[in-house]
Amino acid sequence: MKMRTVASCVVALSTLGWSAAHAAYPDRPVRVLVGLAPGGGTDSVARVMTQKLADVFGQSFVVDNRPSAGGNVAGELAARATPDGYTLIVVTPTHVVNPSLYRDIRYDAIRDFAPVGLIVYAQYYLSVSNSVPVKTVKELIELARTRNPRLSYASSGIGSANHLSGELFKSMAGIEMVHVPYKGGAPALAALISGEVQVSFTSGVAIGHAKAGRLRTIAVTGGKRTPIAPDIPTIAESGVPGYEVTGWYGMAAPAKTPKAVIERLNSTINRVLPELRERYANLGMDLGGGSAEAFGEHLRKERDKWAHVVKLSGAKVE
Repeated sequence: MKMRTVASCVVALSTLGWSAAHAAYPDRPVRVLVGLAPGGGTDSVARVMTQKLADVFGQSFVVDNRPSAGGNVAGELAARATPDGYTLIVVTPTHVVNPSLYRDIRYDAIRDFAPVGLIVYAQYYLSVSNSVPVKTVKELIELARTRNPRLSYASSGIGSANHLSGELFKSMAGIEMVHVPYKGGAPALAALISGEVQVSFTSGVAIGHAKAGRLRTIAVTGGKRTPIAPDIPTIAESGVPGYEVTGWYGMAAPAKTPKAVIERLNSTINRVLPELRERYANLGMDLGGGSAEAFGEHLRKERDKWAHVVKLSGAKVE
């Protein structure tokens, strides 16, 4: 009887210690992986959120950029990390595209991760270099049909959302363009501004460059115009009916991260998002939010949708 009582006390104390550790989370710096180079849309989303989380928790949330094809290096690091809440990752549609694209991917985009929450939604901006003499989608389509050599379009990597946005645009517009992948949105944007490529489906970061006259944004990819740039029409209303792509950025942790940690992060993100509305709006993004469970369901639906687009495009990476 005494032995049973002692054992029960040990279990109770262990549980209390475990709960106390979660209540104190985070008590040391948190690493937040980003699978793309600094300066692009994903990196910008991560830095806005991590700065706020650091202020709220009084602990550093350190962005760790690991640019690679498809962001797979960051994905694998996150999947294999200790599930204690001290390694997180910012995920985008690329995260759920990769299983359809890469034959040798070393992690499961759903099973190996615990969803934390949706941060923002983002339309992409069909942008063109100043060297291209077009101002509308119809003019771009006409140029693509007649230009020799073909127009080239930049993306932040094979299988990235802006790559597949381009493939869907090509298919629905009945045109050909040469895809040029870069290791992140920042180098892809730099290539567009320099005229190295002629077209790109950019993040909202491009709005500032357009206002400064470094490039032109001629359409948005979503189903409706964005309040950030209401004068820019949608691709659907500009000559490609039915075209619609909406991007998103969220946060995830390694699978088996304690539920208490996930809930703490999720509730904090939901609480601070309204305070970040203006900063994200300046990036051309709308607030996300919602439960971790809802974000998990969103990830599964996105995986299925983009698998269909990858199949249509024929894209594969050995």
